[in-house]
Amino acid sequence: MRTRPDVITEATIGGHIVHFDEQGFLIDPDEWNATVGEELARQQNIELTSDHWDVIKFMRDYLAEHGIAADARFVMRFLEERSQTSNKSGRDLLFELFPYGYVGQACRISGMRQPRAWSTG
Repeated sequence: MRTRPDVITEATIGGHIVHFDEQGFLIDPDEWNATVGEELARQQNIELTSDHWDVIKFMRDYLAEHGIAADARFVMRFLEERSQTSNKSGRDLLFELFPYGYVGQACRISGMRQPRAWSTG
């Protein structure tokens, strides 16, 4: 788990106060809800589709079960398994949904803490 950030900012989204670190990640994933996710996606110029929500649900479920954000490779595997008719890799599918990457967009929008280290595949 990351240490507490030096700079904490807060925002009110949908009447709900959320706290962010200096990189724009939620400090407490429990402050996340769908309205927060929609606003964070809007800030990243992403219109959330059902495919985005499937990834977000997978990531939130993984967090609830394991207490940490899923590694990018697990999300890529999830995307490959659910899209077996596609000739695209999980990595390609992930970057179609989140063009600026797993950590840069998927983790932020899903309300994850900033990972200490990560894999982009």
